[in-house]
Amino acid sequence: MNNIIDRTQPIYLLVVVLNYRTPDLTIDCLHSLVDEVKSLPNTHVVVTDNDSGDGSVEKIKAAIETEGWPEWVSLMPLAKNGGYAFGNNAGIRPALETDNPPRYILLLNPDTVVRPGALKALVDFMNDRPEVGIAGSRLEDPDGTPQRSAFRFHTALSELDSGMRFGVVTKMLNKWVVAPPVPEEACQTDWVAGASMIVRRQVFEDVGLLDEEYFMYYEEMDFCLQAKRKGWSCWYVPESRVVHLVGQSSGVTNTKKPPKRRPQYWFDSRQRYFLKNYGWLYLAVADILWSTGFISWRMRRIIQRKPDNDPPKLLWDFLRNSVFLKLS
Repeated sequence: MNNIIDRTQPIYLLVVVLNYRTPDLTIDCLHSLVDEVKSLPNTHVVVTDNDSGDGSVEKIKAAIETEGWPEWVSLMPLAKNGGYAFGNNAGIRPALETDNPPRYILLLNPDTVVRPGALKALVDFMNDRPEVGIAGSRLEDPDGTPQRSAFRFHTALSELDSGMRFGVVTKMLNKWVVAPPVPEEACQTDWVAGASMIVRRQVFEDVGLLDEEYFMYYEEMDFCLQAKRKGWSCWYVPESRVVHLVGQSSGVTNTKKPPKRRPQYWFDSRQRYFLKNYGWLYLAVADILWSTGFISWRMRRIIQRKPDNDPPKLLWDFLRNSVFLKLS
């Protein structure tokens, strides 16, 4: 099976696509990369599979062979589903260990379709700005509607805003709102969505790989924070346009369907992010602010007869995973 990166050939750009039970989406993503790879010499794509167990490996392998992609696509089946960071690191690690490691590494979700020139726009941007460590694409719906993909770091005050959802409070906390309006121009930001995120090799050398203690969610924000602490900036590049079929790979953030109960790994990741970066006391404050804000929102929702679009049992799940009841 074509699953080993050729250590004798230099790779300029490595694209890592992590598949988990989405073979059709992954193949569509690869189709969208054909012309991108042609326009960027020495680009290689590695598809890692987090032990899907559903025939994904066989289906993707067959597509690679049938379409004539073996020269630029490698397939790497993994022995377990270790999560987002684990699956991406599996593709990144061997490339960094070669004698000619890639200059750039692009993390790309399987539920994406790359618009023409998207990869070149990111590479050109990074080449023009050697001080930038990380950059993200403009993510959009199939009809071109932009999605919010340039964010601020989560803080205790952003947790209050997230829970309360009250316009006056949001305006007062404007500087701490996690997802500001979509920028029209390239701009510096705290972190970008991992659905299409390019990273300079030196950032991995300074920071290390993605933190595999996160199963899913918060890992790209944590990585961007560690990079910032090492002096690397993060930018949003709207010239790089990528269609993102939101929630198709995880099933958690799909806005087209009724919300599902939030999985345990989301709460574990949130707790890890705050504990790792700010400590126990800060997490306690963040938990209090979110839960207080959310309770006020639920009361206001009933009084104002607003629709209930929250995941089932969200408050109960949050409280039982709060720092006061659970500390791993």
